[in-house]
Amino acid sequence: MPAFADLRRRVESWARPRRPEVLPARLDRRRIYILPTGFGAFVTALLATMAIGALNYNNNPALLLCLLLVGAALASLLWTQLQLSGLEIRAVHGEPVAAGTPMPLHVHVEAAPGRERRGLRVVIGDSAALLSLGESGGEATVALPTVRRGWLTSPRLRISTTRPLGLARAWSWVWPTTRFLVYPTPEASGPPLPEGGGDEAQARLNPAGEELHHLRDWRSGDAPRTIAWKASARRNTLIVREFERPQGDDLTLDWQRLGALDPESKIRRLARWVDEAEREAVRYRLQLPGQPVIGPDRGAAHRHACLRALALLPDAG
Repeated sequence: MPAFADLRRRVESWARPRRPEVLPARLDRRRIYILPTGFGAFVTALLATMAIGALNYNNNPALLLCLLLVGAALASLLWTQLQLSGLEIRAVHGEPVAAGTPMPLHVHVEAAPGRERRGLRVVIGDSAALLSLGESGGEATVALPTVRRGWLTSPRLRISTTRPLGLARAWSWVWPTTRFLVYPTPEASGPPLPEGGGDEAQARLNPAGEELHHLRDWRSGDAPRTIAWKASARRNTLIVREFERPQGDDLTLDWQRLGALDPESKIRRLARWVDEAEREAVRYRLQLPGQPVIGPDRGAAHRHACLRALALLPDAG
């Protein structure tokens, strides 16, 4: 229901914090909110009916029992609020992923010892994760949706609980100033890696090659067409064919050589070539317009530098 969602966003915009804040952030009573759950509303109606019946029939034992239950319910509300009070959100970080892939967001929380806290949840939109605290703190990992490449600003995180009795839900918002890098989405398929630029040719692995090099276990990112289905059935696990063909030493992934492709298609193709070059363990350099050449090199740091440069290229629009 769009109208209800819009009203909910308006109400949430009034809650603290109303702008991004630098971590660490401490949760106190000024930013902890509490409302009855559906179960709590039912218990409230039940106790009200019980009190009215006890007063109508002048039944003192029933009235005393009702008052005791009301006292227990009020005490549980206070304890629910104390589940969040004093928590300190120390840091939030996430490793870069390709656009369209949920980013695992790690939320680090500290809490003073001496108070048992249970049922804590970290929520981002429709994604939620349990927050388990040890003696002094803990961590929750929640999936952050990603849509486009570049910097992604942190959304507001909601930390909530309904413990101990589930009669009320207490929650608080945290809005870090942290930004997360999102890599470009690699092209699904396309031309193979360009030829190497070195003078000395050597055989190296290439999915577009013709000579079968060997079989290996399947890894994330392998194309389905490379799976050796018969061998996989015999070994009861996915096996991938790897091919080889003569290539030069270093690859050059050059933006200018991609012809008339639109800029976003060039970015996605170069991102795919970067991943393929890493899988094949060859050195490569990346040439982008108006930027220094990156490489030649290979490895996790070099891959990150190349994908970061591609992710931060300005939008064509």
